[in-house]
Amino acid sequence: MGGQPATRPKAAFCTGSIVRHVVVMAGTGAIGLMAVFLVDLLNLFYISWLGDPALTAAIGFSGVISFVQIAVSIGLSIGIGAITGRLIGAGKMEQAQRVASSFGIVMLGCCLLIGVFTAWLAPLLLALLGAQGNAARQAATFLRIVSPGLPLIAAGMGCSGLLRAIGAARISMNVTLIGAMISAIADPVLIVGLGLGLKGAAISTIFSRGIVALMGFRCARRHGLLAWPVRTHVVADTKLVGQVAMPAILTNLATPVGSVFVTHAMAGFGLAAVAGQATIERIVPVAFAFVFALTGSVGPIMSQNLGAGKLDRVRATLVASLWLVAGCVALTWAILFLTQDLVVRVFSAQGTAAMLIHLFCNWTIAGYVFIGMLFVANSAFNNLGHPLYSTLFNWGRATLGTIPFVWMGMRYGPGGVQVGQVLGSVLFGSCAVLTAFSVVRRLHPGDRATEQAMPVIPPPQTGEAGQIELDELDHSA
Repeated sequence: MGGQPATRPKAAFCTGSIVRHVVVMAGTGAIGLMAVFLVDLLNLFYISWLGDPALTAAIGFSGVISFVQIAVSIGLSIGIGAITGRLIGAGKMEQAQRVASSFGIVMLGCCLLIGVFTAWLAPLLLALLGAQGNAARQAATFLRIVSPGLPLIAAGMGCSGLLRAIGAARISMNVTLIGAMISAIADPVLIVGLGLGLKGAAISTIFSRGIVALMGFRCARRHGLLAWPVRTHVVADTKLVGQVAMPAILTNLATPVGSVFVTHAMAGFGLAAVAGQATIERIVPVAFAFVFALTGSVGPIMSQNLGAGKLDRVRATLVASLWLVAGCVALTWAILFLTQDLVVRVFSAQGTAAMLIHLFCNWTIAGYVFIGMLFVANSAFNNLGHPLYSTLFNWGRATLGTIPFVWMGMRYGPGGVQVGQVLGSVLFGSCAVLTAFSVVRRLHPGDRATEQAMPVIPPPQTGEAGQIELDELDHSA
């Protein structure tokens, strides 16, 4: 493929201020994430203009299933970013490119299968969530259009993860910003102007994801992170990334699975409760974009310094991230507390939906400091060789930390469901961050646990010919 010569990746996080690295990476990542989730928020905003509660509820039902799909994509991108970051930190640039290229193909194939099966099973999945009538029909239409395009968002997330792994945070941010801008322009035209409703939102989503995927691929290629995969290495490289990606997928699936139970509980209180929950679930990613961005942004900093053997910088990254989480939640709480009436009016919320939004802005928003702690701990586990810990804590929060509390909260109405959803996060977020500090304290140069956290590159299966093929790809990238 033509174009400018590829830039060699560098270990940018092994020197300089840790706090600055965390702020820049999370800040640019937050803008990118905010842009992506703002698209969903705008979809809800324009749909609410149509004045049909069934359409608003349909956004909530389809959003739960979409979150499951995206959770898989995030897990795969965490795996490819973590392993690539470690290799770059260890100075193994050629192996980093090869692993990224091999796993990228597998990533797209897996997401295509998931997307097709989701579109096929959409009515059944929505029925399990409690969707009925026009809300179920509209949600199924949305999923049938959007789901087959899942490889597009996987490609965008994967390339974004690779760009963050080399410290190209601003480029990663710009890629997602452009996609969001296109969607923001298309949404009102398709949803309101042409009267396509949810179909318009789905078409806009597919189009913006396609732009993000294309631009992300071009940028990753330009920075020497992708090339033609080496066929004989695909299986071995996939196993290497899979050691992080599979636990990360299981970890990320926990949150939407917990949301499935919460949505089902809300459905018992009517469409207004589902609509209120859907509004909150779309405000949260935008309001806490910085906290969410820490999961993907802190990982490359930790993995590069682990690869370089600079364990004191790994510890400093964990501490700085937690302070930033606390500050971000406090600031967001203050803003939403003061503007809650405006939020209710903007989304035309009434009755139960308005009550749930007020409850969130006044009280339950505070629980996100513990959710942020869990996110930071997960990033440490995934990048320091303990991905199963993140799986354990996330599934613990999604099951033991959600189901019993929500079930008890149902006795007190939809507000009780919301409070119950938050309470479990306090317990599991606190335990996760204490465990993360324990993991970091046990890292010592030369010990077995630390060595096991380092990436082990399988030897070429084709001898010298395989290495010659890789070298040629490197020079032509």
